[in-house]
Amino acid sequence: MNLHGRDIKIFTANSHPALAKVMAEYLGLPLGKSEVSRFSDGEISVNIGETVRGSDVFVVQSTCDPVNDHIMELLIMIDAFKRASAGRITAVIPYFGYARQDRKSKSRDPISAKLVADIITAAGADRVLTMDLHAPQIQGFFNIPVDILLGAPILSGYYLKKIEEQGNQDNIVVMSPDVGSIARARNFATTLNVPLAIVDKRREKANVSEVMNIIGDVDGKDIVIFDDMVDTGGTLCHAAEAIKNAGARTISAAATHAVLSGNAIRDLENAPIDELVFTDTIHLPPEKILDKMQILEVGHLFAEAIARIYSDKPLSPLFKRA
Repeated sequence: MNLHGRDIKIFTANSHPALAKVMAEYLGLPLGKSEVSRFSDGEISVNIGETVRGSDVFVVQSTCDPVNDHIMELLIMIDAFKRASAGRITAVIPYFGYARQDRKSKSRDPISAKLVADIITAAGADRVLTMDLHAPQIQGFFNIPVDILLGAPILSGYYLKKIEEQGNQDNIVVMSPDVGSIARARNFATTLNVPLAIVDKRREKANVSEVMNIIGDVDGKDIVIFDDMVDTGGTLCHAAEAIKNAGARTISAAATHAVLSGNAIRDLENAPIDELVFTDTIHLPPEKILDKMQILEVGHLFAEAIARIYSDKPLSPLFKRA
């Protein structure tokens, strides 16, 4: 492609090359020639194997585990493109790490999401493209444009197809796993045209939650627990246990980002959850994939967004469809 004097190139670091390849193939482009490796002392080495002078460069990197390594790879690649006279650099970050550190919860806490935003900007990024920021206000931490794609249309498309096949819409209830997720769960329930229920819990400390009570009717229902991410799985597993004890018939859980840290895989495997539905914003190795998981592909959505950014067209049409 060549538009307004610039060609378009897609590069990837090491966090999710397969997703970057899907994006490039969807656009009919080869993946850019680059290598991100380590020196013997652990420092990151970046080698760009083709010219990017004047190009519209998109560098794909989810900042997932190991978070700090992947952030540094992204920063060094951006710096390399900047110094190689790229025309415009877009950081494509399907999963944005540090997004939960968006405010001070107690005295002397850092606001790490703001720091990461500043570093990405300082490295030379002209724009950021991401999906389902845990805290959407992080957009305001950047002094460059930030486009946030939504995973809900892809996830809702999966469930709408199941409803059409099974004809069980009257029995489905969407569940918010906590009060903080009510808005996104309500929108998801509205899309599926089903009722909303809420798990009210009290969090005693980070990554530990205690379920208090359930608001809504779940007895004999097919429950879909909806959230933006699953990290340790504690919130999800506790919610599933409470819902099962309240008489739910089946339990499905859907989230955009499968972080799955700590003992998440073991706990999710043992939890009373019949199905787990994630998108592939984060690469999952074989040992983190369970038989009851469904992984939905988001590369085509990012590819369409990249094409629209390159062509200076609005992204809003992408928010309402998978």
